[in-house]
Amino acid sequence: MRSVLISWIGFTDLRAQEEDAEGVGPVAKALEEGGYDAAFLLTTHGGDAERYRAWLEGRANGARLDLLHEHLTSPTDFGEIYTAAKRACERARAAAADAALTFHLSPGTPAMAAVWVILAKTRFPATIIQSSKEHGVSTVSVPFDISADFLSDVLRQPDRKLEGLSGALPPPAPAFDEIIHDSPAMQEVVLRARLVALHSVPVLIKGESGTGKELIARAIHGSSGRQGRFVPVNCGALPRELVESELFGHKKGAFTGAVSDHKGHFEQAHGGTLFLDEIGELPPAAQTKLLRVLQEKTVQRVGDGAARPVDVRVIAATNRTLTEEVARGGFREDLFYRLAVAMLRLPPLRERAGDVGLVAGHLLDRINDECTNVPGFQRKALSASAKNVLSQHPWPGNVRELHNTLLRAAIWSPGATITGEDLRGALLSVAGGSARNAWDRPLGNGFSLEELLAEIRRHYLQRAMTEAGDNKTKAARLLGLRNHQTLSNWLNKT
Repeated sequence: MRSVLISWIGFTDLRAQEEDAEGVGPVAKALEEGGYDAAFLLTTHGGDAERYRAWLEGRANGARLDLLHEHLTSPTDFGEIYTAAKRACERARAAAADAALTFHLSPGTPAMAAVWVILAKTRFPATIIQSSKEHGVSTVSVPFDISADFLSDVLRQPDRKLEGLSGALPPPAPAFDEIIHDSPAMQEVVLRARLVALHSVPVLIKGESGTGKELIARAIHGSSGRQGRFVPVNCGALPRELVESELFGHKKGAFTGAVSDHKGHFEQAHGGTLFLDEIGELPPAAQTKLLRVLQEKTVQRVGDGAARPVDVRVIAATNRTLTEEVARGGFREDLFYRLAVAMLRLPPLRERAGDVGLVAGHLLDRINDECTNVPGFQRKALSASAKNVLSQHPWPGNVRELHNTLLRAAIWSPGATITGEDLRGALLSVAGGSARNAWDRPLGNGFSLEELLAEIRRHYLQRAMTEAGDNKTKAARLLGLRNHQTLSNWLNKT
């Protein structure tokens, strides 16, 4: 039986590489003493973790090291931590079904330690260890009443969490009917959105492009009882020199071209909801003024000395990781916390187990209805092979890509049934476009060979990781790379 250590890499571990460090850190100490065959080490530290892995090789006591890069919006987000830790356990079991697992509590945050206890007492029975400079490495014994009463009752049954949320809800909200879902991941998002809809607090929605951020923002507004308009604004599309005028309005004569007074989006949304999509694109000056509006609940038009009261509920959305933008100085920290009173993370379609077919059926019904009056159009249905193609595709463009693919397939398929071949043809026009057109792009006019190569690399790395179920060893084999370490290096550069 193989013995496997699974742990986060903490700051103490990273500092252990330094020449003046005291001790080797919790992970290295455990590997030196434990005699493990392998170690799966989770990290959010990028290149620093790669250097640490190279340093750790000489102290691993022969254990094979797998570095698992994870992206967390917060080091205390239990949901994200749980998902990452569960994925590490699944990889360890995939490598050796009979592996004896050990979880290390010491590295990382208290939330990370709590998740290890949860997993060890529920889905992945494991030994739990901790370490300190004073006492070295020791086994942790979790009292029976904690594991039986707390873990079993609350954490082993995630559906109870959903039941608890739904118990506090008002009657069903029709505004959310458009959000087609069945997966637990989306059930929780929708339940939380319905709860927050009842409170006029700012909401920050995080999600990849095409996941439906505006759709859920509209549903929140529709269930809020607010009588004003829902005003959507794409911050990335606002001309930089007119951002403040568009958002906050301007006075006649405030600048060249200001021929009359103009109400900004905040005033247009008075009594309702202002949806700020791509909030991370706002320039610093607009961020400062937005913070002031949120704090004071008044807006001052450009060129006007008077402040006007506004009653606006702000819902912001981004496909960026704003915590990283804050760390880099690209986004105001105080504005982030002002917007993130309630945070919702929309999972990508590939994480919504079982939802692809459900969403595809709904979208195809809509496409059929919209094309009813098109001469010669037949209502379309999906064949078994087409459904199989749907389930295997990673959908990097999420629901938007799924809709556009189905629309193309419905237009191009000659009969009443969309076949797997029809659907693959529709997919190739998007998913395979970057690879197919790589050879005939015009030179000059902004052409960049480096960007093109990076685009192709991202495309195949993503495909390989998806097809390999995030197993780097398998993904490296699919790509013809020598080992998973080479793959990790490529992923870090992408």
